[in-house]
Amino acid sequence: MNRISTRTIMFTAALLASAGGSPPAHAAEPTAPAKMTASEPVFHPLPDAQGAMQLPFSESVRAGDMLYLSGQIGTDATGKLVTGGIRAETKQLMDNIGAALTRGSSSFDRVVQCTVALVDIKDWPAFNEVYRTYFPKHFPARMAYATTALALGAHAEVQCNAVVSR
Repeated sequence: MNRISTRTIMFTAALLASAGGSPPAHAAEPTAPAKMTASEPVFHPLPDAQGAMQLPFSESVRAGDMLYLSGQIGTDATGKLVTGGIRAETKQLMDNIGAALTRGSSSFDRVVQCTVALVDIKDWPAFNEVYRTYFPKHFPARMAYATTALALGAHAEVQCNAVVSR
């Protein structure tokens, strides 16, 4: 018997003993793991403007009760970056995230984690000023970092994960 199986059996026996039970008679023999069933992921394609560019990623992917969004930048419906600097781009990218959440059967109040990339970390306060308005109930867990460049010359990119509405 290999060490992993022995440890697993010893842990199970100790767990049963601590709960007032006793290990089953066949506990010394390894058993096949129970078959687990998982739903297949659902891939949501990019919307029209981005899809027409044939970018090699999905807008989002649903796996179980989670929705994983691709990063969003501040592009408008035509796929062009909005003008006006970090505040305008942040508003547009957050609106883009909101639309992707809706298409994926979720919403901002179900977002649990975001990752933020900024070309200039000095934009952090202005970014936060806009970002916070999209989360009136609670703030998701978040990581932010500075990078040297983003697609289309964007100043910010945000990626989020959310629980899917039932």
